[in-house]
Amino acid sequence: MQVAIDTSEFSYLPAQAQAMGVPVPSVRRVTLPLPDGRHVSALQYGEETPRVTLLHGAGLNAHTWDTTVLALQQPVLAIDLAGHGDSSWRSDVDYTPRTLAIDVAAALDAWTDGAQLVVGQSLGGLTGAALAAARPDLVSELIVVDITPGIDTSAGPAALREFYAGPTDFETRDELVDRAISFGFGGARSDTERGVFLNTRVRDDGRVEWKHHFAHLAAQTLAAHGPGDDSAPSLLHTTGWQDLSKTTAPVTLVRAIDGFVSEADAKEFGERLPHARVTAVHATHNVQETAPAELASLISSSLASRGM
Repeated sequence: MQVAIDTSEFSYLPAQAQAMGVPVPSVRRVTLPLPDGRHVSALQYGEETPRVTLLHGAGLNAHTWDTTVLALQQPVLAIDLAGHGDSSWRSDVDYTPRTLAIDVAAALDAWTDGAQLVVGQSLGGLTGAALAAARPDLVSELIVVDITPGIDTSAGPAALREFYAGPTDFETRDELVDRAISFGFGGARSDTERGVFLNTRVRDDGRVEWKHHFAHLAAQTLAAHGPGDDSAPSLLHTTGWQDLSKTTAPVTLVRAIDGFVSEADAKEFGERLPHARVTAVHATHNVQETAPAELASLISSSLASRGM
């Protein structure tokens, strides 16, 4: 007798929910055509209109939020940023936060009916800031997870640069899992295996490669610069402080103690944005994967404080 194996993108959710002792929410993939012929894709959890919008970091996709969403148990929209997940790649290869925010705004106009509590991790955090500055009507509150525009490039981002400067294809998914864990990305091995499955594809020649554009571009660009070369392009964007200063919605910085934002970075964030809240959690850079319950609790508290 043949046993059917669920290889869909939602096949991991039941086991994750069972381990957490929570129900599996309804979830569907939604896709929005854009005027330039591209499309933006997202995961919509729950039957009601989303109250929370989640933006992932560079090289990730909407599924990085699955465990946090399960812990949260709220209607959520998790968007694949351009060049990631099921969203289109950009022919102009412009993946800066302000450009990414344009697609996010279009998605929120189409799929939500009110200002969102926007939670952005890493690149998603800077994209959230760009969105809040350009379209304040779409953002009721902004939670920035383990990123600041002034982050120390000799610490976490250096590891990120090295990770993406490496190979973009592998013999097996296990090889890629080992590499990700060695750089401190992800949580337990089973979690990293899940993330790799959802973020890779097998080519016709049997090699495994990233399915997002960012890794391929980063590897090509960074390979052209030597280690410590100040001319190498930053994975961050200098307009971040400008966007945050223009943000009228309440802002919270969540620092991962074992992540990329140092205490000095967090202090600078607080000094530049004196009305912002700064908190820390025991987690690595991908807080949504390594401390989902804590992050969900922060989001829930923010929703409750706003009567949402």
